[in-house]
Amino acid sequence: MGRSAKYDKDAILDAALDLIAREGPAAATVAAIAARLGAPTGSIYHRFASRDLIVAELWIRGIRRFQTGFVQALRAGDIESAALHGVRWCRAHPIEAAVLLMHRREDLARRWPTELGAALTTLNDDAATAYRALLKQHPDLDPHRVGFAVFDLPAGAVRRHIAELQPPPPWVDDLVRTTVRAVLETPLPR
Repeated sequence: MGRSAKYDKDAILDAALDLIAREGPAAATVAAIAARLGAPTGSIYHRFASRDLIVAELWIRGIRRFQTGFVQALRAGDIESAALHGVRWCRAHPIEAAVLLMHRREDLARRWPTELGAALTTLNDDAATAYRALLKQHPDLDPHRVGFAVFDLPAGAVRRHIAELQPPPPWVDDLVRTTVRAVLETPLPR
């Protein structure tokens, strides 16, 4: 029977995230991650083939963590809460949010189709299903406006703050809330 790994995947990802938070994305090298954990670099390479793959896995973990509350808000049929979840999650997790801005799913799938393909293929399934259910709950609303309210608006509202590794200030919530209401309540042009 083999012994269990001393440095699990989440510990490695947490060390990488801590390095990114303190010193920026370039600081999360395999050697620095190993040093942060007090582990030999071989232990890191045993779990991840490269530093870039560590960051990609960190990205996937961040998406999953973000989507938990987002999917709950969508399933509840609450458009405003779904939009505000993005802002509030980014405020609570600005470094993880910054990692999410670094990559796109499509780019990761092209670069690591074998290692990440399955995880990336199904990554948004729960959110997509919940979003479709939300649209069915609100057949009176324009789906383009709902999509703008829950996806585009929150992303745009937090982007500049997260790019600076800063949490979005509380007033962003008020702007998102006001904008969501305006987008959904304004009659469509004829």
